[in-house]
Amino acid sequence: MSISRETGPRRRLPVRRLIQLFVGLTLFGVSMGLMLRAGLGLEPWSVLNQGISRHTGLSIGTVTIISGVLILLLWIPLRQRPGLGTVANVVILGLVMDATLAWMPQLHSLAARIPLLAGAVLLNGAATGLYLSADFGPGPRDGLMTGLHLRTGRPVRLVRTCIEVTVLVTGFLLGGSVGVGTVVYALAIGPLAQFFLRRFAIADRPVKPSPVVARGGASPERAILPE
Repeated sequence: MSISRETGPRRRLPVRRLIQLFVGLTLFGVSMGLMLRAGLGLEPWSVLNQGISRHTGLSIGTVTIISGVLILLLWIPLRQRPGLGTVANVVILGLVMDATLAWMPQLHSLAARIPLLAGAVLLNGAATGLYLSADFGPGPRDGLMTGLHLRTGRPVRLVRTCIEVTVLVTGFLLGGSVGVGTVVYALAIGPLAQFFLRRFAIADRPVKPSPVVARGGASPERAILPE
């Protein structure tokens, strides 16, 4: 009986982590769809995906999946290893985003779009905390950032800024939506995600240092998220 009591929590732990992973990714996809429906500007990668979507005729969710796969190919020369969370990220976000857009009607009133944007950003922060604290591997875009950081030796902030500015400008030139929502997201997502990472942390799970923690002395939150 004593053995069962000692091993029980450890056996249940992966179940909780899996729940956090898939709930987090699902909510992340919902938040992306809601942010698009708010029509006040998107985060950089969605700006790019929306721009590509407008030129190809593919849904933004489909473009999100395809771009995720292409980004994963860039992991090969960077010697990054995907995890379950990485693969799930590629598939789930696009599917849920398209489903959310199909369910959520277009809003025209600014009085409705502003709280929708605020709710979407808050939900995105909570979703980020859920799926990252599950520790099944970063998403393809975060892995690209950390991989470039490790290979170039450049600071994480610089690498992230360069990637997202490039993505944002390219998306804008392709017709993606840039606006106040883009700024709100950039300012709010770091503090929100760090708050929810602490809230959803799994205390019984030993913390494995990320490559950035080992080499750069930063916390996992600072390695992945803006402050």
